[in-house]
Amino acid sequence: MDPDVLVDREAERNALRSLLDRSGAQIALVTGRRRVGKTYLLARTWPPEHTFLFTATRSTPEQNRRQLVLDAAAWSGEPLDAADYPSWRAVFDLLWRIRPDEPLVVVIDEFQYVASSVMGLAGVASALNATFERAPARRPFVLALSGSAVSTVTALAAGGAPLFGRLALHLKLEPLGPLDVAAFVPSWSARERTAGFGTLGGTPAYWSVVDSASDLRANLTELVLARTGRVRLQLDTLLDQEEGLGDVATYRGLVRAIAGGATTRPRIADATGLKLDQSLVRRLEVLVDVGVIEVIPNYEAPRNAAIRYRVSDPAIRFYEALVMPHASLLERVDPVDVFDSVIAPRLATFLGHAFERFVEPTYERLRAHRGLPMVRAWSRWEGSDRSGRGLELDIVAPLTSGAIMTGSVKWNREPLGPQVFIDHLDALRRAADAGRGWAHAALDGPLLFLAAGGFDARFHAVADTHPSSVLAWSLEEVYAEA
Repeated sequence: MDPDVLVDREAERNALRSLLDRSGAQIALVTGRRRVGKTYLLARTWPPEHTFLFTATRSTPEQNRRQLVLDAAAWSGEPLDAADYPSWRAVFDLLWRIRPDEPLVVVIDEFQYVASSVMGLAGVASALNATFERAPARRPFVLALSGSAVSTVTALAAGGAPLFGRLALHLKLEPLGPLDVAAFVPSWSARERTAGFGTLGGTPAYWSVVDSASDLRANLTELVLARTGRVRLQLDTLLDQEEGLGDVATYRGLVRAIAGGATTRPRIADATGLKLDQSLVRRLEVLVDVGVIEVIPNYEAPRNAAIRYRVSDPAIRFYEALVMPHASLLERVDPVDVFDSVIAPRLATFLGHAFERFVEPTYERLRAHRGLPMVRAWSRWEGSDRSGRGLELDIVAPLTSGAIMTGSVKWNREPLGPQVFIDHLDALRRAADAGRGWAHAALDGPLLFLAAGGFDARFHAVADTHPSSVLAWSLEEVYAEA
């Protein structure tokens, strides 16, 4: 793939580019998790001759301030001495007037590193705010601040914060969706692309090193299983790079436990050997806050229902659940043999759970193109029927129309018959009989079925009798019309 091609970032690039068409100074904030492509996007949005890009590092605020002045001198050709700019206010005054006769973009990447604390970062933002009125009134000027500490950097623009009301644009870059990462591997089958998303997730940096001429097995063994694998090295240090995590080993243990199937607090405590107390709850909340784990939505769950967690990124989940438990084996055995003998037999079950995450981004990507109804919120449901037997529904999605769409997701190889349809309606009836009013309403509502291997004619014959619309998607159909 062309290194300058942006996958699913054109809307963001156009929004950023439009800022340079305006008169006067514009401040943009770009946030997102590490490796999601912030720097890549910012370096390829504006003409390089008009763009000064500075990346702050994990050093002292003084060192970053001095280095920014030195880099600005090298880029602009002006004889600047860092000693002449002893404060951030002086530095921002300098940036506003550098190359005064032409349009200018200044990017400060990893902005959270310009200070050593949250309070210090707010002080830098205050210095920026204090000098903003002295920015040229007519010259097109964009100051783009980018940060991986999402909550910390975003807080700078919240009500009462230094940059409140100053932002012309705030972009939060999310990982790519399953249909987007397919652009990296156009020769792969639909099933292999989906399995790739289930194991590598949507982080562009991981997909940028995938060899599309090789299959998924070869790429996973080389990039994730091998001791020097390029994706493995990034995943192994991911938590170390998160801001605000003190005891990284404990947080890593929590992530590994959740990836391995311990989804409730008692099970997480048991798997890690930690006490089931407020300290554990706080650590889990920190991991949710930084986006490493998330709470599994359970539609209209009672207040006393157990909270369940899952790892947000499929790549982290794959690494922690299927790779790291065999780290010792991988030290002495060929990664290909480990994959074939140990991981491959577990992969279908792993991908079965991961495939549920395929539904939301795929539906939202196709919604406008196919004229599908708008979903208010995506969820699933787990509970029991009147006899106490467990029930699970893969999809429970209230629509903006007031209807509730439900459905089922299957990681199958052979086309499914009508039993999956019958079983789903039976589960809805049992939920309705147990007093779930929404389930009663959903019995005649729209249905969504996603099956990797598709459906046979018998399924469609039964689905045609349903009083509302039934969407039945196979992987081939989804990718063909993406």
